[in-house]
Amino acid sequence: MELRKNQQLDVTVESFGAQGEGVAKWNGMPIFIPCALPGEQIRVHIVKTEKRFAFGKIAEILQPSPSRVTPPCPYYSQCGGCSCQHMTYDAQLEFKRMQVENCMRHIAMLDVPVLPVLGMDDPWHYRNKISMPVSGTSEAPLIGYYASRSHRVIDVNHCMTASEASDRVFSVVRRWMKAEKIAPYQEETHRGLIRHVMVRESRKGEIMAVMIINARQLPHADSLLSMLRRDVPKLVSLCVSPNEKKGNVILGDEYTVLWGKERLEDELCGNRFSLSPLSFFQINPTQTEKLYRTALDFAGLDKGKTAADLYCGAGTISLLLAGKADHVTGVEIVPDAIRDARVNAKANGVNNVDYICGAAETVMPELVRKGMRPDVVVLDPPRKGAESSVLQAILQCAPEKVVYVSCNPATQARDCRILCDGGYHAVCCQPVDMFCQTSNVETVVCLSNKNAKPKDYVEIGVDAEDYYRIKGSGKGSK
Repeated sequence: MELRKNQQLDVTVESFGAQGEGVAKWNGMPIFIPCALPGEQIRVHIVKTEKRFAFGKIAEILQPSPSRVTPPCPYYSQCGGCSCQHMTYDAQLEFKRMQVENCMRHIAMLDVPVLPVLGMDDPWHYRNKISMPVSGTSEAPLIGYYASRSHRVIDVNHCMTASEASDRVFSVVRRWMKAEKIAPYQEETHRGLIRHVMVRESRKGEIMAVMIINARQLPHADSLLSMLRRDVPKLVSLCVSPNEKKGNVILGDEYTVLWGKERLEDELCGNRFSLSPLSFFQINPTQTEKLYRTALDFAGLDKGKTAADLYCGAGTISLLLAGKADHVTGVEIVPDAIRDARVNAKANGVNNVDYICGAAETVMPELVRKGMRPDVVVLDPPRKGAESSVLQAILQCAPEKVVYVSCNPATQARDCRILCDGGYHAVCCQPVDMFCQTSNVETVVCLSNKNAKPKDYVEIGVDAEDYYRIKGSGKGSK
């Protein structure tokens, strides 16, 4: 019998899908069912059918899984963010481990050990940066998250993955927009002013508020600042980032400090970091330390060895590597991030790392052509994974180890297959629960060169930036 739209069936959920949805089968055809858990017996309502699969929604839970819990967030049924709140935290971690293992087995065709996911003691209120789109009207602005699979903004007054201080910033902006009759941005017409509101928070609790606007200047900025300073005691900076381009890129290419500090000072893995609104910095400091310590352990560096850190951002991993190695070369396309990385290196007294501003796919092949032979290459590319030219350059310089950090297990698995075909062995994979309550997971894979031999290192100085600078500001690594 063929599946039809609006048909209802009683099924048993067999497994997880890639986004945490349950997967049941009907006559061999997979049915993807949001919020369903493996082992559950449910009545599913078919909402869409394709040739080889179908989509459904839960009409009734006939027998719930022991891992099912009531989502504590009141926005869970509307918001498209934290899609795993309906399962226990232990179940979330196991789902993510299985997700990574499936990618390694079925995409990379590798039987690499995938270790238990490193989780948090308290997987709530962990975000040190949060960015919310703005919609609605000046009389009733909406500031929150997009509904699942849409750009419809769900107004969120309290986010359970953010801090109370972040909530206060968004509350102030709502009241300010109403009082000053400030129009929110409308994506369909490209009209309106306020596109996004972003909040950065340091471990000390200091707050940087950033207004992303569809104009060059922010009207009534004085009244906004006055309200923020009154209601957000630890506010240290108010910035504006103009973004007049169409599309859904959040930040513009530049920013202006309207009041307070130009950069937010933070600490990670014993190092101090100076962050601008445009800087990339992981959103979960507790888990980031676990992630980066794992990467450092996998690298196995000691004195006499050298490393390359590709897609290095503000230099967080580079500084850790530099504490073990003789020399580190960091590569990043975003000029602001490179400037931050150099400031961070100086602030931490690190003088054995050079940073090159340019695209990894251009810079790395050129460095290898000029003779750079690092003992270890660490890469942390964007979700799309590493470019082919980067992987080929790594194979050409043949480091003893490659440490691959990723927020997308599928593209990471694809790239690991290429490296393994080129002479590497995948030793171990460690997932880290960076994005608690969501279906996303961060992973570190250690790859070892089967034919590694010691290499001479050709040092590339900071002046190399002049040769590899990419015109224009480019986009961030993540």
